[in-house]
Amino acid sequence: MEDSRFLLACQRKPVDATPIWLMRQAGRYLPEYRAVRARASLLDICSQAELVAEVTLQPVCRLGVDAAIIFADILLPLVSMGVRLEFAAGEGPVIHDPVRAPEAIERLRRPEAEEIAPAIYEAIRLVRRELGGKVPVIGFAGAPFTVASYLIEGGSSRQYLETKRLMHGAPESWATLMDLLTDVTTAYLRAQIAAGAQAVQLFDSWAGALSPLDYRERVLPWVRRIVDELRPLGVPVILFSTGTAGFLAELAESGADVIGVDWRVRLDDAWDTIGLDRAIQGNLDPAVLFAPRDEIARQARAVLEQAGGRPGHIFNLGHGVLPETPVDNVRYLVDLVHELTLAPGSAYPAKCRTVDCRTSDGGQASR
Repeated sequence: MEDSRFLLACQRKPVDATPIWLMRQAGRYLPEYRAVRARASLLDICSQAELVAEVTLQPVCRLGVDAAIIFADILLPLVSMGVRLEFAAGEGPVIHDPVRAPEAIERLRRPEAEEIAPAIYEAIRLVRRELGGKVPVIGFAGAPFTVASYLIEGGSSRQYLETKRLMHGAPESWATLMDLLTDVTTAYLRAQIAAGAQAVQLFDSWAGALSPLDYRERVLPWVRRIVDELRPLGVPVILFSTGTAGFLAELAESGADVIGVDWRVRLDDAWDTIGLDRAIQGNLDPAVLFAPRDEIARQARAVLEQAGGRPGHIFNLGHGVLPETPVDNVRYLVDLVHELTLAPGSAYPAKCRTVDCRTSDGGQASR
């Protein structure tokens, strides 16, 4: 993968065109994915390596993106920790016994790495074989704070009151929980890398619910520990969060190779804050993909202009692809980013367009 534009950008090296992949690029907006979900729940998919691999490959085949991110959910490790988790229709993840007391924290299991999500490891191996080196595979996990917020709240939240109540009112219990989640997350990511993941992303999606002080004192030390423990493995680590424009400098202190930013901050301002010695990922508003093509092009150009052609930019959305997003608009964005940034004399179309992947109905989804 020495010529992978995605991996080169992670290292802030020159590329032939700006790499692009999209968070939630495999998901409900794709008819191929909906066909799989019609016969399997999310947890069912995540427990079967072949289905995980199938769903992971769908957007690579259809869109021509520069990386495949393994299909999973950030809460999967909780199942191996003894947590009762389900995904309720229209409600998202539900934790049946929220963890809000010291004794509940003590009851959580500390699983061995191979117990955490074995189907995900096998799926990474399957995807690597299927892709044959055409694009790299990204592994991922939820960051300790974001996973803790689901565990404590019992599901999604707007105020994160119970999470903050534990964080402020029982700092020793908070540290115990963060230590445990950090250890499990590190083991999970190590196992993904051992299975063949060529980069990993840490999703701290709800870190924006915190103040800069709380992030620095109650979250950053554990994120930094994960990054430090993964560094000797030699794969890029991406740290992504939303609503954190007010403390990007603290995110950069994590030591992550790439900082992902959402659309609430100009890309160039964010880069100035985190430092040009770090790669940056982002940051188109996902809602723009519902707009007419000329508006998609205008906004994509604005992001690229803010990047200014500096090495180390990975084009992505500021969060995941939204359900009901027009597939053709997503494909248009991928093509546009490549075409606008293609260096003279470079080979195009992108190599990943040569990948043929079998869709769930037996047809071909190649481009």
